[in-house]
Amino acid sequence: MDSLLTVWVPGRAPQVPSGRLGRVLEKALDGLPFRLADTETLCRQKGPGPVLFCLPLDANGLNPDYFSLLAALRGGACPLEGWVGGLVVDGEGELYTKAVARELVLAANRAGCAFVGRPLVEATGSLENFRVRAGLLGAGLEDAYREEVKDLAGRLLAFRPLEPARPPRLLVIHASNRSTSNTLALWQQVRQGLEEECEIQEIGLRNGTLEDCAGCPYKTCLHFGEQGSCFYGGVMVRQVYPAVSEADAILLLCPNYNDAVSANLTAFINRLTALFRTRRFYDKALFALVVSGYSGSDLVAQQLISALNMNKSFFLPPHFCLMETANDAGAALRLPGIETRTAAFARNIRQALGLDGKKA
Repeated sequence: MDSLLTVWVPGRAPQVPSGRLGRVLEKALDGLPFRLADTETLCRQKGPGPVLFCLPLDANGLNPDYFSLLAALRGGACPLEGWVGGLVVDGEGELYTKAVARELVLAANRAGCAFVGRPLVEATGSLENFRVRAGLLGAGLEDAYREEVKDLAGRLLAFRPLEPARPPRLLVIHASNRSTSNTLALWQQVRQGLEEECEIQEIGLRNGTLEDCAGCPYKTCLHFGEQGSCFYGGVMVRQVYPAVSEADAILLLCPNYNDAVSANLTAFINRLTALFRTRRFYDKALFALVVSGYSGSDLVAQQLISALNMNKSFFLPPHFCLMETANDAGAALRLPGIETRTAAFARNIRQALGLDGKKA
């Protein structure tokens, strides 16, 4: 891994942005080894290495120069295999920063870029999202912003590949019916490429087995989390928490329900908060298999990125998600080229877990 941090900035000539983002970057990166890169430079750069995407947005959540990067990533003109990333998104308004961030992460990830856990430093126009952090530091809002960027840059430079157990432990979470689920059918194909080398545990969260998080007060959640438990108990405490704690990677099987993660899987994500209070998941990889009946798999993938990578700190390996479109039961197995794609996804999981001579 290159010990020099590549800092992507929008525009045709690499230079530190003006305004608040520029002030923050100059102080946060002071003393760190870095180089600036515009889109053209980044796409020519030889990896692997750490990369920090720095994106200012106007009051409408737009930056015209950003679209050249997005087009290059989506179109295959900017391969980022071997890179590991983070991002800073600075908005003039209160909206759109997270939406742009998760769009960028998905595009870069599909181009081969991994992302550290908690890879986003997000600055809204008022900086009110730094209020709690500033209070903990006893500092101003912009000072807290700067410290978050400094911490992220340091984590990128210090990043080392995951070192899973042998055999690596993969936890698979679903809430589907085996007799009708295209998502589970595809997982069975993926599993064939993993079961000889991985220790696989499947947990099904069907109707009636899981209560959603009701938002307990922080101290209550922390109290139960310190005991490896949760106020609502149930399958999350008995089975899911121990499995997540022991896993090297989790794979979520996500049918697209109304362009969103299904209710039980959403409850799973929400209920992880009690466990998250007492530990972070930087050392655990996140994978997903998303099947849409019509369209919108990218929306579900972005939800998983924001919920589990950006918020819950799971590591995002390159090409973390297999996305397919299939409606009728069994249709997924008849998709042209599906066996090639499921085999490639299994291979990607093996590589991320260090089983094919490479580690993310």
